[in-house]
Amino acid sequence: METSLKSGPHSVKRWQLSGTDYEPRSETCFSTWTPLNNKTSNLQMLYIFNFLQSGSFQGYFKLFEERMNLVFHWFDLWSDRQRKHFVHSLLTRCTKSQLKYCRDLLMETVPVTQVDFTVVLPRILSLYVMSFLTPRDLCRAAQVCWHWRFLAEQDCLWACRCIRRGWFLPYTPSDKEFGAWKFHYISCVSTLDWLTPREAAEQYGTLIQQSAGITEEEEERRKERMIRQMIRDKLQEEKRRSLRTRGAWGSYAKPKGGGGGRTSAGVALSSWPSLPWSQSPVSLSSLCLNQDKGASMSAAELVEKVQVSSSFSEGLNKACGALPPFTHRPGPRHRVSSIHCTTPLLLLLISNRTPAYEMVLSGVKSGVIAVLYDHRGTLSALLNQVERAMSGQCVQRLGLLAPGGTEEIHLLHRSSLSVRTLLTPDHREFWEKLCGWVAPEEEGGGIDIFCPVAASTSGVALIQALSTLTGLEVLAPMGFATGSFQNILSEWSDGSLCTGLLNQQPAAPALRYLSKSVLLGWCRQAQWMEEALGDLRDHLGPQLQRVSLQARGRALGHFLWKEICLEELSVSKDLSEALIEGLTALSRQEESRPLEFLAVFLTKWSEEEGGRKEQKDRNKAAGDGSQRWSNLVPELPQMVLDWRAAVARDLHHSECLYLGNLGAVLKVYQEPLNAALNSNRAILSYADIQIILSPVAQILEVNRLFHADLQARLQQWGAEQCVGDVFGKLCSNLKVYTNYLNNYTTALRAIDKCREAKPAFRAFLKRVDRTLATHMLSLQELLLCPVWRIQDYVTLLQTLSLHTHPGHPDHTHLSSALNTMLHYREFIQKLKRNSERDGVMEETQRMIQGCPRLSEGNRQLIITQDAALLKSPDEEIPDSLRTYEHVSDVGLFLFNDALVLTRRNVLHTPFALAHRSTHTFLASVAVASLTVREITHTRYVCHAFVLQGPCRSWVCATERGEEKDHFLFVLRAAIDAALTITDDSAM
Repeated sequence: METSLKSGPHSVKRWQLSGTDYEPRSETCFSTWTPLNNKTSNLQMLYIFNFLQSGSFQGYFKLFEERMNLVFHWFDLWSDRQRKHFVHSLLTRCTKSQLKYCRDLLMETVPVTQVDFTVVLPRILSLYVMSFLTPRDLCRAAQVCWHWRFLAEQDCLWACRCIRRGWFLPYTPSDKEFGAWKFHYISCVSTLDWLTPREAAEQYGTLIQQSAGITEEEEERRKERMIRQMIRDKLQEEKRRSLRTRGAWGSYAKPKGGGGGRTSAGVALSSWPSLPWSQSPVSLSSLCLNQDKGASMSAAELVEKVQVSSSFSEGLNKACGALPPFTHRPGPRHRVSSIHCTTPLLLLLISNRTPAYEMVLSGVKSGVIAVLYDHRGTLSALLNQVERAMSGQCVQRLGLLAPGGTEEIHLLHRSSLSVRTLLTPDHREFWEKLCGWVAPEEEGGGIDIFCPVAASTSGVALIQALSTLTGLEVLAPMGFATGSFQNILSEWSDGSLCTGLLNQQPAAPALRYLSKSVLLGWCRQAQWMEEALGDLRDHLGPQLQRVSLQARGRALGHFLWKEICLEELSVSKDLSEALIEGLTALSRQEESRPLEFLAVFLTKWSEEEGGRKEQKDRNKAAGDGSQRWSNLVPELPQMVLDWRAAVARDLHHSECLYLGNLGAVLKVYQEPLNAALNSNRAILSYADIQIILSPVAQILEVNRLFHADLQARLQQWGAEQCVGDVFGKLCSNLKVYTNYLNNYTTALRAIDKCREAKPAFRAFLKRVDRTLATHMLSLQELLLCPVWRIQDYVTLLQTLSLHTHPGHPDHTHLSSALNTMLHYREFIQKLKRNSERDGVMEETQRMIQGCPRLSEGNRQLIITQDAALLKSPDEEIPDSLRTYEHVSDVGLFLFNDALVLTRRNVLHTPFALAHRSTHTFLASVAVASLTVREITHTRYVCHAFVLQGPCRSWVCATERGEEKDHFLFVLRAAIDAALTITDDSAM
């Protein structure tokens, strides 16, 4: 056998196949194994191989395929290590062209998707990318790998950060020393070694040394001479300009009360504002003021201030615009400033019941005082909150953003603003005091209401009554646009469009308070965002607010106590208020240069306080010659035909969109589901399809007829054209809407049930929901469209009734249709309240462990409150001297007929700050037999009250006084209502 192995490769192949059933077909079966040293045979075989590939002799090529399949068969039987060895050996035998072919094939099969950019890019580009990272991000990048650490610790990245803060190395690092500037930065941060450039130069020296021939004193004198020469040049240029444009005799008379203070160069203070570079943050008037006070300023300090002013002058507008809105405080009365404030202050009241009010707050412009108030409060509490925010200042206009409709404004939970409630004592006192802080109408003062109250007769009457009561101009949207809060974008009662696309129109009232992009986004998406923010705000709102207050208070208190030593500082009240406002604004920003941010903030504060008085004088002078804006309401009869046509067109346009949404339900959902059911591949059963989608088809049929009649009227529109009878025909078919609303809850539950029980339906919804065919809406959102359409009909009918003359033939039909739609809207609101009440009762029942059945009769949950249960060791001690101990935490659930007390257990999550609360039933008391008594606020107890029942009493306390006042107010109202019902039943 050894002899046969040495005879040649053919003998090896025969020996390997000798133990198998393989039999050679001919003597030429190993012709493809021609030895490499036989060049003639190899060239002949290559020619035969190429010739066979041409397709002429497929029989001869079959032999090559058999050999290749045999090799593949062996390859499949080998292990991974053997396969790798074979591939390696095969690639080493290939030529360069064959290796390039393998490379291209591998790139197509296994493309490269993720590459470390620091390996591909040059080192200088990688360092440039990392230069935009913060120091903390650079430290994190250094933990990725050794290569990233080498790049992230380069001195070119850290030296500039250290030098900017005045941190210089006390030695010169060697060429092979690595990470010296980074370690120096970390050591300075850990020791809070924050030095000014001058202090750092005295301690460490500077990187750029002065020339040997000039001393420091000579350098200071040279800089001082340059500054004085620059001032002289500016003054000469100003004098030449004044001579060229000299006015009449006496124009240069000294103004009354003009100061006579001069600078060291002998320049009067009144000439400084004319300098082109006097608008810098460090104004020269402040320098003159310091010199008048006797403070000697060296030339070096003056140079430093001028350099700072020149470096900040270019980015001042951007920096000031980036400052967040803050509450302006009253400044000093005698303050000299050369910069005037041209933007008047505005006040915007925002209710926390406004959908997605967080987005509105993010778009508040500078110079607007935004007050976010609690919807559950009272008018007196709201007035106090506004008074604290105003701090005695006067605003140009007042804006009100609160939920409401065309007839009333839901200012507070128990206080709506309408024609009937405006002249009540509470509302009258509230508006008289509130509008006392608004500038008169002659100076441009007024009230801007964001609700479309100008779209109905009662709303117009409310505007007139409010204008008469306050003596101010009241503006509101006309309410032509429908859907979400887009009525704000429609025409206002002063004739301006809120979109502000035409330069000829005056500034829209809403754009005075909010930026245009944020306002447009909020108006169109507020209704959808509120659905997402509602649950998040209810569950996490109180906890996030408490954590935020604690974190900010702890950080600010530690900073003021440890670093600033505020108790040792004796500053004026105005300066302390300015510093507090500046530090508060700084805490809201993530600034890499906090000192510069604070300097810009204080400069802006000084400018606004100094220019406020002159701005008021200028407004007063301009108001004497200005004409009062004309009221649009008396001119309405002249514009009746135009308004009716505009409303009719908007009605037709919104009806087309509404039919598109309903048609999408049938086309995208009903037709595929019916087709699957008919083809014996049912996704849903016939009964489920009828429950979910059948009422939509009925509504679509009715509204298509309404749309056709409306389109026919618009094509023949004229002065006497009527649309009220078309609405009357629609109102006669509202039975389909009634069936739909009664079936709405059942349809939603059927969707949820089928989605959980049938995977095919879940996959179907995932495929078709929120696509272009459904207008980016889900099935549940499309089913909500008929509910919102009723409110749109009410708004449009109110606007048509307002602009239709009583003698018009369409007025009777419109009034009848409007009354029908109003009653139907009340029916929808009642269904919504009942659904919400049932959901709240079920959630409360699940929350309280061991609680009796709560869903009985007409019981409703009014309010919940967390409190502390207190107990006094000695009941005989007077209340003013009695001490209490905290026994446990309780939860107070107030219903309309009972008060349920629960024991609240707070369970903190391990390794996190989050916690959750569990409630165990403790007791229940009928509201009619309950009495409440407040405990006087003493040094021993705060925010406490006593709940006295028929058998026992409980002493409870809340964390904040506002929570106690609100809970006791609601509790006393519930007790009075329960006693009234009891007396009526007894009679």
